[in-house]
Amino acid sequence: MENQMISKKDVQPLYDETGTLQGVFISAHKWQENAPALEKILFSMTSSAPGKTDVIKPEPIKDWETFLSFWDFKYPLEKIVKCDNCGSHTNDWTEDDPKKFTLKAANIGGMVSFQCNCCAYRVTKKHFKDHIKYECSPMTCLIKRA
Repeated sequence: MENQMISKKDVQPLYDETGTLQGVFISAHKWQENAPALEKILFSMTSSAPGKTDVIKPEPIKDWETFLSFWDFKYPLEKIVKCDNCGSHTNDWTEDDPKKFTLKAANIGGMVSFQCNCCAYRVTKKHFKDHIKYECSPMTCLIKRA
């Protein structure tokens, strides 16, 4: 792609060298002018918008139940969840009130993931035949995709 002048537009799509859309630049002026509407659209499913109430998506309990129905591991089921980022911990995520972790996904392959309700990190439990591997990572995308 040949050099192009920087756009003076308030809203500008950003493309890579192959022409694939990578993001959108919004000027500070345009953001401040439209912040409430933009935050409502961009952050409706997250806690990232200041002063906004989260829209809580129901936990995929049926996926958890399906995971349990295929349980054939060499160790007993455990419901422990721990966050290495903030130290939050529970011995049974299904019984906590208030909930320390929210179930985000479960599958018959043995992967179960949670969101820590304290720091919003993703806690993933990978169930192998003879052990469980815990992983804790920051959420990398908090914007709802269309």
